[in-house]
Amino acid sequence: MERNLEVRHTKPEDLNAVLTLLAEVSLPHHGVPEHFQHFLVAQEGDQLIGVIGVEPYGVSALLRSLAVALAYRGQGLGRVLVERLLHEARAQGVEQVFLLTETAAEFFAKFGFRGIAREETDGAVQQSVEFQTACCQSALCMRLHL
Repeated sequence: MERNLEVRHTKPEDLNAVLTLLAEVSLPHHGVPEHFQHFLVAQEGDQLIGVIGVEPYGVSALLRSLAVALAYRGQGLGRVLVERLLHEARAQGVEQVFLLTETAAEFFAKFGFRGIAREETDGAVQQSVEFQTACCQSALCMRLHL
């Protein structure tokens, strides 16, 4: 990791850079503005190089929008973002975290996420934009108990 890497909560002025990064890595952006206060970004200097978000639903949460700029992949930044997000979720009383993925099941399994049927997801999470429209039905649903 670079010495001048900062992981921090988003600021309103980060929104355009986050949406651009999500588009660059082909991740959906629907629902991001509505939950943006629950996102973290990684920044190196003045460049936003990573993002991760969570949508809280009581004791459940939806992890979404983990993205790392192509030039920074393979350096452990995704791991740093997930660990920080899960740490904060635990501290806020979240008991289980869900996610949908088409390409990163092995990555998330390293944190203890396990595949489940979509019907096993918390009802409030099932009503999220991510579950309803943004992520295709072929995506694997995963859960982590905190």
